[in-house]
Amino acid sequence: MTLKEPLPVAPATDDARAGRPHRATAWPEARAAAVRAGASARAGRAPLGVPLGQALGQVLAEPLLALTDLPPFDTSAMDGWAVAGPGPWTVRAEGAVLAGQASAAVAVDGEAVRIATGARVPAGTTAVVRTEHSRTEHSRTEHSRTEHSRTEDALLHALREVVPGQDIRPRGQECRAGDELLPAGTVVTPAVLGLAAAAGYDELPVPPRPRVEILVLGDELLTTGLPHDGLIRDALGPMLGPWLTALGADVLATRRIGDDAEELYAAVTGSAADLVLTTGGTAAGPVDHVHGVLDKAGATLLVDGVKVRPGHPMLLARLAAAPTPSEPARPESTPSESNRPEPTPSEPARPARVRHLVGLPGNPLAAVSGLLTLAQPLLAALTALAGAAAPAPPRVPVQDEVHGHPYDTRLVPVVRRGGRAVPLRYNGPAMLRGIAAADGLAVVPPGGARPGQELDVLDLPWPAVEGAVPAQGACFT
Repeated sequence: MTLKEPLPVAPATDDARAGRPHRATAWPEARAAAVRAGASARAGRAPLGVPLGQALGQVLAEPLLALTDLPPFDTSAMDGWAVAGPGPWTVRAEGAVLAGQASAAVAVDGEAVRIATGARVPAGTTAVVRTEHSRTEHSRTEHSRTEHSRTEDALLHALREVVPGQDIRPRGQECRAGDELLPAGTVVTPAVLGLAAAAGYDELPVPPRPRVEILVLGDELLTTGLPHDGLIRDALGPMLGPWLTALGADVLATRRIGDDAEELYAAVTGSAADLVLTTGGTAAGPVDHVHGVLDKAGATLLVDGVKVRPGHPMLLARLAAAPTPSEPARPESTPSESNRPEPTPSEPARPARVRHLVGLPGNPLAAVSGLLTLAQPLLAALTALAGAAAPAPPRVPVQDEVHGHPYDTRLVPVVRRGGRAVPLRYNGPAMLRGIAAADGLAVVPPGGARPGQELDVLDLPWPAVEGAVPAQGACFT
């Protein structure tokens, strides 16, 4: 894409850098802004019908209502005999009633018929007598006085008292059609899949997964091999996609843009994602183009810097509205199209899709801080059910003293051992060694935390690595 006018570039002056902190948002307020942004983008996102085999781990967007009675008909709970009336009973000569048969058999008083577990009970059945609770005997019956012919009849005797309805699962015992089986918001587990299948479902209603595109910025990044000649490996490209997938996002692509302002503008404005994530370029350096691109694209900055270490140059912006995914953008109107009538009730207008951009700092741990401060709560709110409150982070006492920043919140990698959060070393903004061994980030208030003080811990979507070194380092910025 060729721009009609050059993109503005933030000056790399000390005054510009010094001017940023007064616009920075306090860490709790930045998280709240991300939640509001996600909630605003949630409007008009109808639930999707997902086949049962693809719904595991997602949540129900609507209550799960039974589509049929369960069981759908009276069924035998045991292998045995379907009997009618008082015993003993004459055993029918025909074969057994088996599961899966659409039998129209009718029980007659004084008779018994073999039946399998799960088979439909013949109409008129009094009870089912288990095989192990019965015995049969044979007797001769005279059929004709003139011909004196005799045949063998089998009689069934119960070895225990027979109670009407025993070992019969009556229709609707578990639920009736229309009953609510599970509320909206239930996580789809294997058991939920089984219940849904039994209740007649082929697919389940779930919130649509947020679509995310990752734009990795920086000419200094290598994708293979060892660092050399001032070039370093890209650590964020391989990390962010799987991390966002673990948070429930559908990652459309991870693209490497370099430090090209026009290419970044084209990527941001042309993205079909609900959330665009950029890495680096959010400060005021000579090749930090994110602010200029957002200005040119008509974006609205919701958060421009956060009072948190590491990661204070992070940002959150609302991008210009875009059509819904099912309604691609129309080309500029031609004279014949300018008179196109407004949508009618039979053709309702679709709301414009709200999109956002989260600008992560380029340092790896600082980027993780931005991911958990802005992107994660935005995505959670985007997929949350209407009226559902975001769960509060768990509070865990910290084992050791944690050094804090004088004025800003600090996020420190920790592991939980024996009910306490143990701070880890290697927690500088450019380091990943600490977070790779962690199971959470402790939220340390300005000034630090004393041993035993309870802190919020932001969970990571994977278990911690055993054997992590639990000694904290002093390096942070």
